[in-house]
Amino acid sequence: MKQHNFWRALAAGLAGTLVMTIVMFMAPAMGIPPMPIGKMLAGFMGIPEALGWIAHFMIGTGLALAYVYVFSSKLPGNSWVRGALYGLIPWFVMQIMVFPMMGAGLFASSTQAPVMMVMGSLIGHVVYGAVVGGVYGSESAQLETVSVAHR
Repeated sequence: MKQHNFWRALAAGLAGTLVMTIVMFMAPAMGIPPMPIGKMLAGFMGIPEALGWIAHFMIGTGLALAYVYVFSSKLPGNSWVRGALYGLIPWFVMQIMVFPMMGAGLFASSTQAPVMMVMGSLIGHVVYGAVVGGVYGSESAQLETVSVAHR
């Protein structure tokens, strides 16, 4: 039975979400429309913006737990590649469910720059996933660390 490191998964989720957020704030400098997800979540949920940002980090952490407990052992490649591949899953869900629910349309079709929004979202989610995978690392490396620590 595989052992998972819950605390490392939480740290990976926070790190991935933080890096994705930094990329998101840098996006306008690359010609990608601003995507202040915390503000967007707050507006959608009718809560203060600070709570929208907290929700953003909670979602990122929850998605990292899903990666660790469900997907990490099923994806090919090293930990960074597995994470990047996993990032495609929340990206796709964003395009077909979240964007439409927030009024942006399917694949951001109701926005002024749908292709740029979709590409910005793709970059952010792949970066998020790669960081989550990289920070969490491989199961075998963690088990080796645990066994060495207990010698």
